Amino acid sequence: MGRPELTVNGKRMAALLACGGDVDLAGDVILRPSIHVVPAVVLSHESAAALMAIGREQDGPFEVSTLLAAHRSVPGVRLHRRTAMVDGWYGFYDGIPVTSPVRTLIDLATRHEMAAIERSINEADKLGLVRTDDLREALDLHAGEPGVAKLRRIIDMRTFRYTRSELERVFLPLVRKAGLPLPETSVYVNGHEVDFWFPDLGLVVETDGLTYHRTPAQQAKDRERDQDHSEAGLTPLRFTHGQIKYEPGRVVRVLRATAAHRLTS
Repeated sequence: MGRPELTVNGKRMAALLACGGDVDLAGDVILRPSIHVVPAVVLSHESAAALMAIGREQDGPFEVSTLLAAHRSVPGVRLHRRTAMVDGWYGFYDGIPVTSPVRTLIDLATRHEMAAIERSINEADKLGLVRTDDLREALDLHAGEPGVAKLRRIIDMRTFRYTRSELERVFLPLVRKAGLPLPETSVYVNGHEVDFWFPDLGLVVETDGLTYHRTPAQQAKDRERDQDHSEAGLTPLRFTHGQIKYEPGRVVRVLRATAAHRLTS
């Protein structure tokens, strides 16, 4: 029965069926126990990420999460046993039962480095699977789970924002540590209000409380500001508020190196 050639999605479905799924006469998946709305078997981890195009399927078995109590192994499948599959943990993508984008990102965060996870977050946002601000809010429902702290840190590093007074209080000690003179703050340079101005160095430092949804107009305005400073022979330098909070060593290192280049140029 069936056909000898299978698409990737066909193989994914086969992995689910081999772990306890069933198919009705219309070809729709009904996962045991069929009387329940909650699916008992779903694609998860790398396989879920690959299905939704927010990650790459790794060489090796398909990954499947199940509520079923069977202890048998299934060739070509890596089985993850769950004790619950609550609302928000699962959905259907191309008709295939799969862990939700939020659940999938949490699972991926337990095994990948931050750069790889950030790429998956960006892809999920770009594809409209889950907005990054919605993801951050959803993580509060998963507090204490493995992977959640890493996801929070990634998002907060890009969206964290200081007030103006907090920014000066935190940034100026980094300036001192880098060995730079204290800057003028909130002054106009080349027609633009800048956060920090080092007149003796010809250095303009702007700090951005970025979000994942800055408009093209906002981004274009930032580029124009930097270009105006460069045209005037100054060096524009930008840090995010997240960098200042979470990566102060990097901020100090960049400030020190940039000042050295300005003094020798």
